[in-house]
Amino acid sequence: MAPPRLATYSFNGTTRYGAVVDGGMVDLTARFGKDYPTLREAIAAGALLKLFEDAARRSPDHALDAITWLPPIPAPEKIICIGVNYPDRNAEYKDGQDAPKYPSMFLRTPRSFVGHLTPLVRPRASAQLDYEGEVVLVIGKPGRHIPESNALDHIAAVTLCNEGTIRDWVRHAKFNVTQGKNFESTGSLGPWIVPYTDEAQIADIRLTTHVNGELRQQDRTSRLIFGFRYLINYISTFTTLVPGDVIVTGTPTGAGARFEPPCYLKPGDVIEVEAENIGVLRNGVIDEV
Repeated sequence: MAPPRLATYSFNGTTRYGAVVDGGMVDLTARFGKDYPTLREAIAAGALLKLFEDAARRSPDHALDAITWLPPIPAPEKIICIGVNYPDRNAEYKDGQDAPKYPSMFLRTPRSFVGHLTPLVRPRASAQLDYEGEVVLVIGKPGRHIPESNALDHIAAVTLCNEGTIRDWVRHAKFNVTQGKNFESTGSLGPWIVPYTDEAQIADIRLTTHVNGELRQQDRTSRLIFGFRYLINYISTFTTLVPGDVIVTGTPTGAGARFEPPCYLKPGDVIEVEAENIGVLRNGVIDEV
């Protein structure tokens, strides 16, 4: 049985949110939009399961092929991305250094992401568009200086990310990767969010990335260098986490830049990021016009 799935989408030019059920999408904006204008407000109210339970009793309003999928969380205050968070990923750097003592991280803008089934855009500035499949935490409960012991209580949902990267632009400066991580429409989030229930749901997720059907990345969240409890604790040391914040938790080994020669994405490619009990995030690739 599929887990509860809640999505943001566009239908006839209007942005809405709903629940994915057998046969299509139940429009929840029509029923709950006054109380929760977007999924961000529903997350803040702790209402995700209530929304899905209501939707499960209804027939779908839209066929899935009639909608345009959007990133599930509209206008999150923060999209925080974690780098080098699987053991084999650290070894890929071949710099002889042990696993880092603290997590590497950077911020992305909402405009750098598209939704499920919308093509990633290879920019005019570079042909080095790369893929990075990742599991994503969506924050539901605000907090600062959150102890590890109750850190998971602050998670509202999980989703997926293809944290697309322009490789040569992450090396334009000495100390930052911001440029290469924020080209417009180079990454994707979705297809939907799955409400968080308990630690067993996320402790040992198998995560894979396929490109044109070929397995390129695979690992399990149980092997993360910095686990979910620690990440929430560490991030909340320097910033207040708020409902709708997105934490992209790191990618396994096997990104295109690590092949000899590198296997960067090109127009016509199809990337599928998949995780157990979450789903499949699928995107093609086009060139910037």
